[in-house]
Amino acid sequence: MLQQNLSQKQQLKILPQQIQLLNLFHLNTLELEQKIQQEIEENPLLEETPPEDDISLEKFNRESLQDFKDYEEYAYDDFPDYKTEYENYFNSEKVPERALPEITDFRQILKEQFKFNNCSEQDKMLAEHLIDSLSEEGLLEQNLEDIANDISFRFKSWIEVEDLERVLKQIQELEPAGIGARSICESLLLQLKRMNGKRPDVKMAIKLLEVHFSELSSRNMDKIMQLLHIDEEEIKIVLKLIASLKMKPVTSFNSSTANLNIIPDFIVTNEDNSLEVSLYRQRSSSLHINKSWMDRVKGTESNHNTDKATRQYIRNKMNSAQWFISAIHQRESTMLNVMKAIVKLQYDYFQEGDIKLIKPMILKNVADIVGVDISTVSRITSNKYVATPFGTLLLKDLFTEGIINQEGQTISNRVIQTTIEEVIQTEDKQRPYTDQQLVAILSDKGYSIARRTVAKYREILQIPVAQMRTLWA
Repeated sequence: MLQQNLSQKQQLKILPQQIQLLNLFHLNTLELEQKIQQEIEENPLLEETPPEDDISLEKFNRESLQDFKDYEEYAYDDFPDYKTEYENYFNSEKVPERALPEITDFRQILKEQFKFNNCSEQDKMLAEHLIDSLSEEGLLEQNLEDIANDISFRFKSWIEVEDLERVLKQIQELEPAGIGARSICESLLLQLKRMNGKRPDVKMAIKLLEVHFSELSSRNMDKIMQLLHIDEEEIKIVLKLIASLKMKPVTSFNSSTANLNIIPDFIVTNEDNSLEVSLYRQRSSSLHINKSWMDRVKGTESNHNTDKATRQYIRNKMNSAQWFISAIHQRESTMLNVMKAIVKLQYDYFQEGDIKLIKPMILKNVADIVGVDISTVSRITSNKYVATPFGTLLLKDLFTEGIINQEGQTISNRVIQTTIEEVIQTEDKQRPYTDQQLVAILSDKGYSIARRTVAKYREILQIPVAQMRTLWA
């Protein structure tokens, strides 16, 4: 028997243009340039006005060609010596004596290794994205859920975290050992598991790292030896084995690294104690619709004899170009508002450049000031840099949570981490501080935090436990 039922339900639908706009928010300066060039090539209605500097340079080049029009005069120069021509390209005092070696990024080497794996095209795409997300030390510091969300928005296809976990395990099997680890402990474990598993010291080291690594500084070594059923000499052998491993997988893998110049997305200048925020390059003003094509569109719309498919194609290209220009303008406007909000919240830090002046700040603080969603702030600040009078900074480093000190003031955890790093740098290398001793030292400085918090910050700073620092002294 057929029946009809009436029900109400709420659904959240994201328009394709909204997804494209979120993707534009996520792009950095270099990626945006590539995206604009791609749109110009695909859409004949979209046009870019070159900067004034390029126009003046082109004019200069045209005028300079007049000097070489007389070929006879150029061919029979009084100084045709090859040395003169050679010195036009190289400074005679700094002539290279040997060819410069080609430098290959370790990520490219990993991608070449992964190609030999028998896997699907989607796994290869996920592997490339994960490899590109690795830090310069070869560690994966970004959360897999965040990476899954980024890939889903970029390729308009939902990606499960379990798929990334599976692909990441394949990456961790590549060379060098320890690559793709999410922490120092995991990197050490990956290196140990490549060794001979029948060796007693390797077995004990794996067990120590899997079970007791996070508690080495909190527990007495006598208790750990009782739990592992080993004596003092054996624990020394195990610790020396762990100390012989690499803390960072890429440290010695590629000794000659390229000198990469970071292109900032924002510029903060200090003029007369007033902070000014600007974009590194504003693109919305240079993009416009081609005037000749605009006239052709108007003529096509008024001419009813034109093929319907042609009119629809031109109309779609026109709408696409108008939307893209509007989206770039909205991106730049939102980026400026977000950066101004960050400067407002971290005003003292941008004035002095002292890391201890960083205040606790989360994405919600910025989102509330700008009036946008937290995800929008996350995408705008992701992989973006700001040039300041005291250096170029990664925006994500400015977002920190707070801890209340003994005076009731909220202190950024970045300040706590810096203090821990300074204390460990000045410690006696033969008798380094345990985590419990660091708790007491921080308490004297007015920071009341738990031992497990100290251990967490120490791992973030990639500083080993006290017993390991003794072996590496």
